[in-house]
Amino acid sequence: MPALPGVENAGKPGFYTVKRGDSLIRIALENGQNWRDLVAWNKLDNPNLIEVGQVLRVVPPGVDPTAAAPRPVAAAGRVEPRPIEKPAAPAAPASTTGPAIATASATPAPAAASAVPATTPAPAREGDDDVAWIWPASGPVIAVFDEQRSKGLAITGKAGDPVLAAADGRVVYAGSGLRGYGNLLIVKHNNTYLTAYAHNQTLLVKEDQVVRRGQKIAEMGATDAERVQLHFEIRRQGKPVDPAKLLPPR
Repeated sequence: MPALPGVENAGKPGFYTVKRGDSLIRIALENGQNWRDLVAWNKLDNPNLIEVGQVLRVVPPGVDPTAAAPRPVAAAGRVEPRPIEKPAAPAAPASTTGPAIATASATPAPAAASAVPATTPAPAREGDDDVAWIWPASGPVIAVFDEQRSKGLAITGKAGDPVLAAADGRVVYAGSGLRGYGNLLIVKHNNTYLTAYAHNQTLLVKEDQVVRRGQKIAEMGATDAERVQLHFEIRRQGKPVDPAKLLPPR
């Protein structure tokens, strides 16, 4: 039987070995990358078909993965309710669906990229930590960050409440292909940070679209959740960090 792609790189920094149940979207999210970049770096003919044991490059070719080690996050802010900025006008609804999980075979392949190409990430830079964050929703926080149980904040509200971009960035995923997240948006802000917005009722932006801080990008919902809520994550080079330590005090 032929060797799986990339096995010679197993265990090396900057590479990831596919496990059962993995999807390209999840691998990209947990490594702080755009899934389309993973397709390009690994020359994948079909992003829906990744195999257990396959080894994927998760940093750009030529980049030293040890040069982008995360630095500590700033001290925590307070989580208290206050109004947030008025959202910008919504963009056209999205219909993009990303790759399926590695073991699935019936999910359609991802839609083609839009006219705006995905940019190739580079190692983290000093200025990448200077992000002007805002709260993505105005409702009360019903679950706080916990490294073991919750990778972000749960913010409640009513179905259809606005979900706002927490900072300027580019949409790198819009779809429902990641189990447990429902209708999900992932926005990449720079080479260091990306944010995830889960359980939405409606997605209002599409992949590769540039979004601005405070822009309405989705409507709150309960997809793949027991109640209406926004599950909001901030990831630093793929690692979940406590949003309350970066968002302004309410």
